[in-house]
Amino acid sequence: MNTHVVSALAWERMVTAVEKVRERLRRAVLSLEQAGIPYAVAGGNAVAALVSEVDEAAVRNTQDVDILLRRADLDRAKEALAKAGFHYRHSSGIDMFLDGPKSKARDAVHIVFAGEKVRKEYTLPAPNVEESKTTPTCRVLNLDALVRMKLTSFRLKDRVHILDLIAVGLIDEAWPQRLPSELGSRLQELLDNPDA
Repeated sequence: MNTHVVSALAWERMVTAVEKVRERLRRAVLSLEQAGIPYAVAGGNAVAALVSEVDEAAVRNTQDVDILLRRADLDRAKEALAKAGFHYRHSSGIDMFLDGPKSKARDAVHIVFAGEKVRKEYTLPAPNVEESKTTPTCRVLNLDALVRMKLTSFRLKDRVHILDLIAVGLIDEAWPQRLPSELGSRLQELLDNPDA
């Protein structure tokens, strides 16, 4: 097969995958806003929104759609998101809304509950929904709340997201002192070794 054709097909799949994530996020937040349900976009999409305010070229794509909700609003969210074609599922301790009846967990909106620990061993609970700001497209966690959340999880992708925030100047050497000691130490490690 012609390698140019294969490359064109691969390119089209890549573009489509990115567009599907953005569309999933758009539909979910529109549904929540229309229902008057407080929320905040978290995770990689929140990082992308904040990074884009400084340098659009530094935005990293993500496959995840993570939304912060209050547990008390879950039933209302189920109803609102069902109208947009999402199907609620609780699996392996995770609440999610699948993007259609036959979709996989990767094709879902993952819910993080405000004020609750995502994992029992985490130092801090997730932020409150009010720790957010309005952007032209949706509500996202504010920088302080997002940094605390990313440093609490501290998985590889969380460290990469923190490095993205450092790279565009949203986080600097003054930040570690603003955080609880464990999180401050984690951030200092990234500030000291951004290429590690």
